[in-house]
Amino acid sequence: MKLVAALDRRRVRRLCRRHAGLEIDPGAASAFGVATFHIEPGGRVRIAAGVVTERRWDGVRITVKTGGELVIDEGTWLRSELGNVIFHVYEGARIHVGAGSLLNGCQISAKVGVDLGRVAFVGPGTRVFDADQHDMDGDRREQRGAVRIGEYAWVASDVTVLRGVEIGDHSVVGARSLVTRSIPSHSLAYGIPARVHGEVGDRSLARH
Repeated sequence: MKLVAALDRRRVRRLCRRHAGLEIDPGAASAFGVATFHIEPGGRVRIAAGVVTERRWDGVRITVKTGGELVIDEGTWLRSELGNVIFHVYEGARIHVGAGSLLNGCQISAKVGVDLGRVAFVGPGTRVFDADQHDMDGDRREQRGAVRIGEYAWVASDVTVLRGVEIGDHSVVGARSLVTRSIPSHSLAYGIPARVHGEVGDRSLARH
């Protein structure tokens, strides 16, 4: 295992030399040596100390276009056992993942900005989009709006979060929901579209 980790560390150093905008703290997992990075000139990726992931080839996929930025704060877990963790940052956009968060086999795409607060949980199969992704037709153009997922929020499995949405701190979104409107803090929401059905207490006191 020590030999594998040493080889992965060497791969991490090579990746950082190859991509001028890639910064992986030496305290991050050596397994990032087997992640996939596509970073255009002018794109930036910063992975802080204590960020961990499993050693799965292509388990983490990161694409950042020119002028885009991905920042993953300390202590975050990009869990890839149940599916790939995918980030796609378009030109000039930004994704920020707060410290201590858990992203479990999910996909996050930003054309403007997606921000996750500290200790935010995102479940397997969940997708977060801050844009419609395509024009509807010649008259109806793509709409964009930044997305925020608050501190200690938990977005469960197979949820779709759409543009312009804010999920408040300590809120929980049930599995297979479609989130089209903002959800207040300390709310339990679920459904298609997701609506508030109850209250949630202080999730910082919950066992995770």
